[in-house]
Amino acid sequence: MQKCYLALGCFWKPEETFRNLKGIAETEVGYAGGKAKKVTYEEVCNGDSGHAETVKLTFDESLISFEKILEYFFNIHDPTQKDMQYPDVGTQYRSEIFYENEEQKKIAEKIKDLFSKKISKKIETNISEIKNYCKAEEYHQKYIKKRGT
Repeated sequence: MQKCYLALGCFWKPEETFRNLKGIAETEVGYAGGKAKKVTYEEVCNGDSGHAETVKLTFDESLISFEKILEYFFNIHDPTQKDMQYPDVGTQYRSEIFYENEEQKKIAEKIKDLFSKKISKKIETNISEIKNYCKAEEYHQKYIKKRGT
């Protein structure tokens, strides 16, 4: 099993979308890329922590590759929007791929480059080493599944 961390706006819908892909063993939402190791939703929302709402995926690479996950990532949000996704505005809603190792970094750069050649706008997606990830509060976990919406 491998893990990856993706930020693409509010984490509720992406978590539900990825959760239903074959090969995704587990999903979790949290906060990544900020200054502190542990933060709350309120701290992230005030914009000072530097964290992004992030979906952590545990996946079976014999069923789905990191490349395929990233292709899906680029197709389910607008990576041309800087620090926002549709009505949600702020750095916590930025588009970002957090990598765990050099292999993931290379793949992320390759897929971003391929995707940027397909569209006419600048891709705003950041590619960064994962740091200061912490799990979000329990009420955020599987939010859409729990709510049935």
